[in-house]
Amino acid sequence: MSVNLDKNSIVFVGSGAIATALGDVLAEKSTLDVTLLSIEEDVIKSINEAHVNLNYFPNYNLNHALKATNDIHVLAQTDIIFLAVPSTVVVQYLKQHSKLIKPEALLVNLAKGFGSETQIIPDCIQEFTQNTFVSMKGPSFAREIINRQATGLTIASKNLHVFDVFEKLFANTSIFFDFTTDVTGVEYASILKNIYAIIIGIVDANFDSPNLRSLVLSKSINEMRRLISIFGGADQTIFNFCGFGDFSLTALNDLSRNRTLGLLIGKGFFSKDISERVVLEGRIAVNILFKQLTRYNICIDDYPLMTELYKVFNEIYDIKKFVNRILK
Repeated sequence: MSVNLDKNSIVFVGSGAIATALGDVLAEKSTLDVTLLSIEEDVIKSINEAHVNLNYFPNYNLNHALKATNDIHVLAQTDIIFLAVPSTVVVQYLKQHSKLIKPEALLVNLAKGFGSETQIIPDCIQEFTQNTFVSMKGPSFAREIINRQATGLTIASKNLHVFDVFEKLFANTSIFFDFTTDVTGVEYASILKNIYAIIIGIVDANFDSPNLRSLVLSKSINEMRRLISIFGGADQTIFNFCGFGDFSLTALNDLSRNRTLGLLIGKGFFSKDISERVVLEGRIAVNILFKQLTRYNICIDDYPLMTELYKVFNEIYDIKKFVNRILK
């Protein structure tokens, strides 16, 4: 792996909130050439001409060095590729454009979800690329990042040299890191936090109780820790930014879409029609994980919180009984 930090070409695949926020942070550095690769023509135009992202940060003036394009051929010259698109499209996107990507380019996954019905994203892409894979996760609302609030992220890679690259890349910014080689654990932690954030939302919708909230938070952390271990990660990964940090952010803040989904479910505003339309990663993940547990003959009774949420999404369910059932 060879990355020249004096002349880095960086591309964010996607022009959403997180891509724009991180891209704006890095664009402050004159040594970096930062581009958002987008399919949204209005966003591309607004960034290049007015230096704002009309769809996500219409009132924020972006760094003038941040560019946007729809030309996928920028991938051919890129040293670091940040994947900032939904998890459901990451694998297919890389497979489709793999011939454009330099063998030495770093692939940095920002998406939080499965790559297929049975595999996490790094397991999927290792089947067709040898590029160094980096998982970058943590408690990171884009609005906070773009306003330069201190933010902690976990960098996970099997290649130890990556750690120094990211320390230097984000040096003197508001981004701070912890590091691990447990790529599997970090990917699962980022998936599980969405599931358990929905659960906390349901609980809070029914009871505004600090005691109960803390009780369920503790139960959630323990289930997440054991599940990370079962699926091949290290249980101590729960204590990285990607674990407890990201879970607490997602579960306890109303900016979180998965917590909001839980609140809607808990208040009874969740019909079959809405269920079919909602494609949030937490909802997708609970079905995949539940199927994996049953496929491997793992006792689902050991994971009552996730099992109960699976029933919410897949059975006729009286949501008023949810809290009592998970406490049993």
